[in-house]
Amino acid sequence: MTESGTTAESPSGSVVAEAFEAHRDRLRAVAYRVLGSHADAEDAVQEAWLRLARQDQAAIDNLAGWLTTVVGRISLDVLRARQARPEASYDGTPEFIVTADDGPEPEEHVALADSVGVALLIVLDSLGPSERLAFVLHDMFAVSFAEIGQILGKSADATKMLASRARRKVRATDRPAASRREQRAVAEVFRAAAIDGDFEALLRVLDPDVELTVATPGGVFVTLGATDVATRARLFSGEVTRHQPVLVDGLPGYISWRADATPQSVMSFRTDGHRVTAIALLVDPARLSALGLDPGCDRAR
Repeated sequence: MTESGTTAESPSGSVVAEAFEAHRDRLRAVAYRVLGSHADAEDAVQEAWLRLARQDQAAIDNLAGWLTTVVGRISLDVLRARQARPEASYDGTPEFIVTADDGPEPEEHVALADSVGVALLIVLDSLGPSERLAFVLHDMFAVSFAEIGQILGKSADATKMLASRARRKVRATDRPAASRREQRAVAEVFRAAAIDGDFEALLRVLDPDVELTVATPGGVFVTLGATDVATRARLFSGEVTRHQPVLVDGLPGYISWRADATPQSVMSFRTDGHRVTAIALLVDPARLSALGLDPGCDRAR
């Protein structure tokens, strides 16, 4: 697959814009998985649109494939540029994809958490640009090795080896071995302790090196260590009347609702089955509104 080819039809103008919009969400997801940054992902998608606008539409055989290739190449360039400036490439902001807590079985749940969660983004930062692109495009988006190879300038076999090497590195990292039931139980212990203001109980359920990531209107803030996180556990309560259990980025979590039926926060927990090792908390009203959460049902969109 290349950025140019042949086709019998040539969409133009508003038709091209509509076609691009139909692919925008997937392109953004690809770029975010590869880059680990919402801002960089948005930039990559916008650059893909600009390139499409300059492209002879008659030269595009497969728009979806063409756009995936372009976003892949743009993302690869960004990854390679980061090697010269290794400041944090991961912007620390989970996606906060909220679903009902009645979905996959435990094994599938672990795979889902690894595929979209914060931990994997951090692991991916340890991979080389080519490994990362090959792993993400193939394992998460089912792009063929031949297509990925054209982005990387490598053969399909060489690309397959890159993805395999990346997969081994990812599998070698610590993963949550606990079942979903065990993880939910740990999250519930935290919830109860936070509501009761039981500082000692919070310290018992928090890993000594627990990391709390809070997404606010003013930016993303990280707190490390059980003592500091327990002190900030009041963020979990506030003016809350109900905690709705959900999955957030594939992990056990809660939506906290105020009395006026507006969401106060969305929170997710990563655990080892005994203690909480990481918490992600969204308290940005604009992002909460954009999630389209519904307090009247058990399933959040």
